[in-house]
Order: sequence, then structure tokens, then C-alpha cells
Amino acid sequence: MASKLPFPGEGQVSLLKKLNLIPTQGLINKAGFFRYLLLLTVLLTGSTALCDAQSTFIQHYSTKEGLPSNNCYSIFQDANQFLWIATDAGVSRFDGQRFENFTIDDGLPDNQVLQIKEDRKGRIWFLAFNGEMSYFHNGQIYNSTNDETLRLLKFNAVIISIFHDSKDRLWFGTNKNLLFMFDGKTLSKYSSTDQNNQFIFSYANEDAQGRMWVYSQNSVRLFKHGKFDLVNSHTASALSYKMIASANSNTMWYLDKKGLNFKQGKVQKLVRAINQKFAALELGYFHVDHDNLWLSSQDGVFHIDSIGHTQHYLKGIPTVQVIKDMQQNMWFTSSDGIYMLPREENRMFTLNKTHGLSSNVVKSIIKDRKKNIWLGLEGGFLNKLDTSNQISVFKVKRNRPYHTGIKKLMLNADGQSIFFASDEGLGVISNIHGDQPEKTYLQEQQQSVFVVKDFALNGDHSLAVALSSGVFILKESNKNFEFSMLNLMEGVDFFEDRAYSTFYDKQGKLWFSNTKGLHEFSKGKLKPFNKNSLLTKRINDIKQLPDGTLVLATDGYGLLLTDGQDILHHITQLDGLASNICSELFVSGKDIWVITNKGINRICMDTSVPKVESFQYTNALLKNDVNDVYIDEDTSYFATNSGLVYFHNKKHNQLVEPPKALVTSIVVDGIKRNINDLNIKLNPLNNKIAFYFTAIDFQNQDMWYRYRLKPEDEWAETRVKRIEVSALEPGKYKFELQAKTINSDWGEPVFLSFDLKAKLWETTWFKLILFALAGLGLYGIAVVVTKKQKNKEQQKLLLKNKILMLEQRALQAMMNPHFVFNVMNSIQHYINTKDTSSANKVLTGFAKLIRKNLEICTKSYISLQEELEYLELYLSLEKKRFGDKLHYDIRIAATIDKEETFIPSMLLQPYIENAIWHGIMPLEQGGDLHITISLQNQDDLLIEISDNGVGIDNSLKHKKFTHTSKGMNLTQERINLINQIEVNPIQIQVKQNGISGTSVKILIKIAE
Repeated sequence: MASKLPFPGEGQVSLLKKLNLIPTQGLINKAGFFRYLLLLTVLLTGSTALCDAQSTFIQHYSTKEGLPSNNCYSIFQDANQFLWIATDAGVSRFDGQRFENFTIDDGLPDNQVLQIKEDRKGRIWFLAFNGEMSYFHNGQIYNSTNDETLRLLKFNAVIISIFHDSKDRLWFGTNKNLLFMFDGKTLSKYSSTDQNNQFIFSYANEDAQGRMWVYSQNSVRLFKHGKFDLVNSHTASALSYKMIASANSNTMWYLDKKGLNFKQGKVQKLVRAINQKFAALELGYFHVDHDNLWLSSQDGVFHIDSIGHTQHYLKGIPTVQVIKDMQQNMWFTSSDGIYMLPREENRMFTLNKTHGLSSNVVKSIIKDRKKNIWLGLEGGFLNKLDTSNQISVFKVKRNRPYHTGIKKLMLNADGQSIFFASDEGLGVISNIHGDQPEKTYLQEQQQSVFVVKDFALNGDHSLAVALSSGVFILKESNKNFEFSMLNLMEGVDFFEDRAYSTFYDKQGKLWFSNTKGLHEFSKGKLKPFNKNSLLTKRINDIKQLPDGTLVLATDGYGLLLTDGQDILHHITQLDGLASNICSELFVSGKDIWVITNKGINRICMDTSVPKVESFQYTNALLKNDVNDVYIDEDTSYFATNSGLVYFHNKKHNQLVEPPKALVTSIVVDGIKRNINDLNIKLNPLNNKIAFYFTAIDFQNQDMWYRYRLKPEDEWAETRVKRIEVSALEPGKYKFELQAKTINSDWGEPVFLSFDLKAKLWETTWFKLILFALAGLGLYGIAVVVTKKQKNKEQQKLLLKNKILMLEQRALQAMMNPHFVFNVMNSIQHYINTKDTSSANKVLTGFAKLIRKNLEICTKSYISLQEELEYLELYLSLEKKRFGDKLHYDIRIAATIDKEETFIPSMLLQPYIENAIWHGIMPLEQGGDLHITISLQNQDDLLIEISDNGVGIDNSLKHKKFTHTSKGMNLTQERINLINQIEVNPIQIQVKQNGISGTSVKILIKIAE
């Protein structure tokens, strides 16, 4: 026996169940019984009954999903299956995943568009509120500014209908006594002076003989020889202009107070009477689908089937229009966006607290042998839903262990008891089919708190419980339902380490997972599985297929199928799984149902290779809050945080429906091109082309695309809806595109051709000439380059050698003989005056300076720290010699890393020595020396050496004989040589500061 939960449209019994007239607890009371009989009488007599359909899930789209406005007037599906939505903020084109919006900025003459229609040429017409016409064709909107014909189509009325006949004429009905016809050149206007038979709210249609008929609210006219003959009058007394709709083959439908009427030419008949209450409602547009009538209204949408049964959708939500798309989905427009009721086999239904459940949060689900559905809910409730949809409530203990919810349910071997578990408790309800079910709770003898992760039952009444501390086995749980943690023995009935799941297979073997992975316990022996690293990962659930294969749901590694020895299949997202994080499993025959954190999948094992199927249309309800699953013959049930969700369990062959790929626009060198342009030629110098595409899908399916540019090319797959190609070889190309979902094969391809001309230098004759010239000049170029390279290398070697020689000469020049002589005199003076302490200090400093010179003389570059230490030694000796005649200070910016900043060695000392000897010492009172080091532009090191001495210009004027500072000259020559080798030159500037004093500035690029 299959599921008994209600699915609308399954007949009178399902309709009866859908009304939810049965109390949520206990037996049917008298009031409920009489209501039951009353409804049964209504059904059997064929009278109209209103059915509460609020449990049917309806997808809602609003501005949050991309609509330009929630105030939607009309919805229309074009020949390419795009949905167009007319709003008060422009129009929107919808492919199932993305809303592409168009406004006055894109060419609409008015943002308030009331209706959308398509003509025979595929032009999408927008009927705007201001009466100006525009249409969309081949990716572009045309209006009176870019289309000459549209300049004529300006009406001082609201267009309510448009028809394109076989003679390429356009007919426009308006809200006034005006009908317009445009033949491509002239606009003709028709009206009537007969007050009772005017053209108000006219709809044009064409019959099989090519004759034009025009239906208005009060008359029918036939177009002959350029004028209209009144055929019938006062026959179509529709409730309003919205209650009139023209169809194919010269037919019209309209609603009056009696019901739905059909008119073809002069023939008119009442097709179906409807309840008078509908005539009293403020109705919007209607839709006729075979024997089904759909009515939009201020109180939602009403569906009236062929036998008069009525279902009410979107109760309390004002709706304007209802249509059925080519995929058999129903769409409703409203002032709160648009709604989609999926086609019947994809419809989902919910059962929650409003229907009598104890809570909306359903944690677990199971079905007993009498087809009763048991639900574990938040708050410690168990609900039983019997085959008559009567709900019985069982309240578990109100203490903390069960209040978090009943997260797992399991029948025992004889099907007479149900075990249930929460996070911190486990119990059993015995005699579930009897008059007095009994509840028993698992007790720990020391009253210790235990955290339940999972449990499993064996046919011999053994109970295996996965705890946060390990797995323990309670034998004969039907006789003794308590345990003691102190009496459990490791390796016998207890296995330590945090556990996640437990499972007894058909042979009675216990399988469980913990922090070390999968384990098997059989005949008193424990067998771990550590040879394969995947079996050592966290496993959230374990189930078994009919052939004995174990199915493992891992936490991040997908599904594993094993025979207990080897991994037979590893199924991941690459195979179509919604996510690699799998939480719950259910085995139904050869099918594996898996719950992931991103949706649900069914894996079909009846083929050599497992086939992964997805149910993306359920993602709105089943994407990330599914707690448990149960599958029977024809229904899939899911325990979610929003109630019980269920839908028809479709067969595998019903899932194959290849999507249709569509190219929406082509952009060539930044310019949008007509997608039907058969003569696209790319400029050889600017050959970038981009294709924008999509595939129509209203079931929330993941879409894959593949494309190629030539038939012989390999397919390239992508999930992005945009392909841009450039740097192509000259030639002819044929862009080919296909789309597919995980449940389908590749759809029919779409083709677009384009050519790329060859550049002048890409022609064959140009290449031959170029190769010849290149061959002739190659030898000479190679010789010249080689010779220059050798000369450069020799010059670099000479420069490096000269720099080394100059460094040695600079070392000698820096140790000025006068400085050595004077230091020695000072030492002698201190010795003669028996001031041995001062002599020793001077001698020690001099020795350190000599040692420092020897350390840095072999280096081309030294750190700024080393340079400063050297200068401190030198200046301290000079200070000892000259006493108060010399004052100096060294200032360095805090942002400079002295250890990581490098400068040429022996660079500063000559300039400092020159400042002391030739600038400060000639003055009787002495002077001051300032050394400042800072950053300039973050990348340049600026060193400034300034004194208030004689001044370099004054010093040179008063010298009686020419004296050359060898240290400064050698340093300058060395810097010039370095600048020839290095990329960033060192800049040195020496100048007198006004009347006296000298300033030396050295700018060095800091190496990265």
C-alpha cells in the first residue's frame, strides 16, 4: 500500500484528506464526524467544493531575487521559453535563474508596461501605460527613436491587445472606442457611433480562411473589403475586459455571471457554470487549460477542474494574472512579485504546525508496518499520522534530555516497538498498535548523563548506542533497559573514542564509525579499516544495499560504497552529488537517497555505473535544513525545520529532459550585434568576440554548458554563461553550444557562424618573405650581438677591477698621514706628561679604527649600522684631539632599518674628514658638524653632511698653494664607476652654504 498523504488532483479521496477536517489528537469527535459526512455528500453529489491548498509549496520571486518591482501586471512566455514580466518599473526577462531587466534607459518609452505580447516574427511587444509602442527583437529594444514605423504607432489610449495576422498586419485593441490596424505603411483607425456596439476592449483574431474577426465586450465583427460588418451584438456580456481572451482558430473565451463561455464566429455556448461567489469577486485575468479554469483575484488564485473541484492558492494575496508555461508550470502575478506552482509531478507539499503537528521542526521520520507515519519533533514530541491523516500526539518526558527533539526513530524486529533518541536520551514505545502503548527510557545506573549520537538494533534485541565517549552494546534490550558505564568492558561491549554512527547489517555484524574511521565488530572480534585513508574519515551514516554492499555517508568526502574489504565506488560532487558533506542515508530497493548540506540526491544502482540524480526543484525547501528522510513506493518524505515535506517519487526515466541552450547576445569589439546576423566578420586587428547565453529552466537545476568553435575541436565545458574569445587564427568559425543538467543528456545544439580575416602579415606570401629576410640577416645579427656582448662583459670586468683598485687606494687615502701623525703626537704628548690613561684611550680608539678599516675594506657594500659605528670611532678620536673646537652630532630617521639598509663602503669618511680639517679647524673657535640621514620618497636614502666652517668656496680662494683632497677625488671617481654599472645612480652635491659653511648631500637608491 502506497502513501496516503494528500496530493491535490488525485481525486475525491485525496481532496477529502486535503481539507484536514480530522482532529489533531484522539478519535474523531461528533462534530468532525458530521463534517466528514457532509463533505462526502458534497463530493458524491458533484457539487463544487473549495479545497484548502495551503500545504502546496509555491515558489515566490520578488525584488530580492532580481525583479525590478514587486508590482507585477502581466506575465508572458515567448517562443524561446523566456518569461517576460511587466511591472511598474520596466519589464524583466527571466530564464529561471536570472532576471534581466529593461527600463527607459534601455529603450522603453515608459517604465509602466501593462502587457507583453509576441507576434509571428518573434518580436516581443510592450504595451505601455502611456500608449507608446516598443518591441524587443534580436537582443535590442526598438522604439520611435530608432524605428521609423513605430513613429506612426502612437495612440491616445491604453493598448489592451495586439494581434499579428497572416498578411503581416498588426491589430491593436484599446480601452476606448478605437481599433487600430497597421499594414506596415499606414495606420487605420476604426470606431463605432453605435453606443451599444462599440470597439471598447477589442480582441482581433483570424480564422482558417484568413478572415479577421474582432470581439469586443458587446459585439462580434467580421472584416470584409476594408470595413467591418456587425455579425452579432450584445452577446458577450463579460464581467470585465479582463474576462475576455482570444485564442487560436477564431475562438474567444469569456467569463460572464453564468460561467465560462466559448465563442467561435457566430457560434456561442456556455462551457462551464461556475459558483456565483466568483462573479462577486474582483477578478483579474483568467487562464483556460483544456478542462481546467484558473482565476486570479484579490483573494489569490482559484483552480476549478473539469468536475468542479476548486483549489485555492495564495489565499489573501491579490493576484492579477495566471498562465501556464511550456513546462506545465503555473505562474501568478501579484503586487508582491510573481509565484510559480510547479508542474504536477514536481509539486511539493508540507505538513506543519498549522495542520496539527506539535512543532514545525521535524527531526526524524519513519513508517510502521501499518503505514502509519511517525514523526520525531522538537520539544520531545512524537506524532503519529495514520492512513486517515489523523494525528496522535505522544509526549516524551519533559526533562532536558528530550526537549531538544527526537532526532532518530527505529522499529524493532517485530515492528511492534519504536525506539527513539534525542541528544541526551533514548527510549522505546512498546505495543504501538495496541490500545495502551508504553514508554520506557534507557537508564544509566549511576544516573550519569550520556550524549547519544546514534543507535542501531539487531534482530536478537541487541542495542548498539554511539556516545560521545564511545560505542556500547546492550544485549537483550527487551528484557533489561538499563546499563552501567562502570560495568562496560573495553573490547567486549564497549569501544572507546567519540562515535558518530552505528549499524547492524543483515548478518548481524555491527558496524560503527568513530574518530578513527570505520570498524566492524563480529563474533567478539573488532576489525578497524585503516588501509584506505577514506575509511578513516568521519562517517555520519551507514546503510546496506540488498546485495550486501555498505553505503557510507562521509563528512566531506562524498559517498563510499564498500564490500567490507575494498571501496567499490567513490561518489563525489564531480559525479553530480550536491555536496561532499553527506549526513543521512536511506536505501529504497537499489536506490540510495542521500541528504547533503546543499540538497538531496538519488543514486540509482541498477546500472553498471551508479547514476546520480538531483532534485534541484526541491532546493527552496530541501537545500540546507533536512534532518531525516523516508522513501516508500511513490512518495519521498523529508523531515525539515519547516515541517514534513513530501513529493511524488518519480521514476528514473521521467527525469530526462534536455534543456534548450539560447544565445542571448553577441558582442564584437565592444559593440552588441544582432544574434541572427549571418554575416559577422571580425576585424583582423581587433578580433575579440563574446557570446552570452543561457538555458531555460524553472526547476532550480544546476546547468552545464559545452561549446566549441569548430566541428573538429574538442568540447570545452563551463558553468559560466559568458564566453569571450580572442587571438584566433584567421578562418571560418561555427560557434556551437549545448546545455544539460545532471539528470539529462546534452540538449540540441545552437549554432552561430563568424569569419576572421587574416592580417597582412599572416598571409602565406608575407610569411615566406619575412622568413627569407630573417634567414639572411640572422647570421649578421648574431655576430654583432655576440661581439657586443663580449665587449660589454670585458668592460664590466675592467670596471670591477678598477673599482677594487680604487677601493684600496681610497682606504690608503682615508688614513691621512696628517691624521696618523697628529694621533701619534697626541699619544706622545700624553706619555711625556705621564698621562698614560689618556694615551691608552687614544691608542685603543686608534687601534679599533684600524681594525674597522680592515673589516670593511674588502666589502663593496656595508650596512648603515656598520658605517655609523665606523664614523663614531673616527669622530671620537677627532674629538679627543680637538676638544671643544669640534662639536658633532649624528641624526637618523626612526623609520630607517639600519641593519637592512646598505650603502657603498668607505663613502662618508672622506667628506667628514674634509669638513673637519678644511672647514672647521682653520677657525680659532672651531665649529659644528652635523650628519643627518633620512628617507626621501620612501625609496631614496638622503645623507646630509653640513658644517659651519670656512666654506668650500672660501677655502679654495685663500689657499696659497693647490691642495687636492685625494680621499674625496677617489671617492667621486669610484662613485662614477659604480653609476656606470648600477641601474640607479648615486647622486652627490657639494656646495657652500651662503657666506660660510659647506653642505654635502648624497642621494642613494635603497635596493629592494
